[in-house]
Amino acid sequence: MRSFLFLLGSSRLDGNTETLARHAAAALPPDVRQRWLRLDDHPLPAFRDIRHSGDGVYPVPEGNERLLAEATLDATDLVIVSPLYWYSVSAATKLYLDYWSAWMRVPGYDFKARMAGKTTWAVTTISEEDESVADPLVGTLRRSAEYFGSWGGTLVGYANRPGDILHDTGALERAAAFFGAT
Repeated sequence: MRSFLFLLGSSRLDGNTETLARHAAAALPPDVRQRWLRLDDHPLPAFRDIRHSGDGVYPVPEGNERLLAEATLDATDLVIVSPLYWYSVSAATKLYLDYWSAWMRVPGYDFKARMAGKTTWAVTTISEEDESVADPLVGTLRRSAEYFGSWGGTLVGYANRPGDILHDTGALERAAAFFGAT
């Protein structure tokens, strides 16, 4: 059974990017499980890279880190929902991705092997009409996805002010078909 994890990386509640993601999710079949986690509701401490110190083994995650790691591993599909911030993902999204390095090195997690069958998707909104401004964000997420599993694609919408995404009829139409035949 398919299970989608939507990771909300915006600092704004119910923002344009989340609205676009919810339009895409509404088209998923009813038997597809959906879980929505707002990264700001489950903050992670600053990431410490210890790969090359000591034994390079990370401890078993606890607290918010454990919740996010287990939710990630439990899903068949990961949807990174991040508005474009300075041509890349939000800080909360980037921090979450940094933790993937740690989770690969937690004994017994088998993070890399368990990620292999997953598909990662991206939903973002931009405030310029030139979609190429999102290329760095898309590249970050696509390459991260391909390192572990497969890349599903990116849904981009145009929105500058709160609620603007509802006026981007093209993005809303693409949202309805974004996840395809899942």
